[in-house]
Amino acid sequence: MPLLKKVCLRPSISSRAFFIFADSGRPGNKLLLTYSWNMPREKQNAIAAPGELARRITEALVRDRVVPRFVDSYVIENGRHALQVHASLYRDLLALLQREALLALAVRALAIVCNEPQPAGKSKPRPMPRRDATMFRRKFLASLTRQQGWTAGDALDFQRDLQMYEELLARAAAKRRSRKPFEAADHPFVDRCAFLLDSSFMEKARLAASRALTGIEELATILTEQIGQRRFR
Repeated sequence: MPLLKKVCLRPSISSRAFFIFADSGRPGNKLLLTYSWNMPREKQNAIAAPGELARRITEALVRDRVVPRFVDSYVIENGRHALQVHASLYRDLLALLQREALLALAVRALAIVCNEPQPAGKSKPRPMPRRDATMFRRKFLASLTRQQGWTAGDALDFQRDLQMYEELLARAAAKRRSRKPFEAADHPFVDRCAFLLDSSFMEKARLAASRALTGIEELATILTEQIGQRRFR
């Protein structure tokens, strides 16, 4: 009966590989049965972080009822009860606004993780390296696609809209104009949601969408902090 031998190779202190061979007893006659590599915990966390962030974003939007609360408060404040009369149309409206909220939340979360300077041990805060940011973004979107059950076409549409959001926000940031307290935010979420919600009362809808955006961006900050910036590095 062949003997099983377990060989442990330690290329570094933080990682370890295990090889299990079947040995017939004859010199040089060994068969590799299995191989296991224990990746450093820091590396495992960095790989899991994009999927974890995508999961938390998806769950938070549903758990916190971000979109229904936004629409309900708008209807009550402005007496626009007609928006909720037809159940099927109301569900369609919530689905469209939910997608916009997901875009806004994803854009802000990716900006925090990939673009904003973060502590890096004893070094001064710095943004994520471009290569790592590209990989993080790709894994994040792939995980989001699986969790949402999107088709390939749905995923491409979402990525195009995400890129459009980012480009519009970059242009708005380049203007560097401070917003007055009574003005709506210069953000694609505000304009698109206002049009979908109540195009007959655009300014009121934009102000309501701007308040909702503030809550969404605060939620993005909370979610990224919950995972921990050290897990993204």
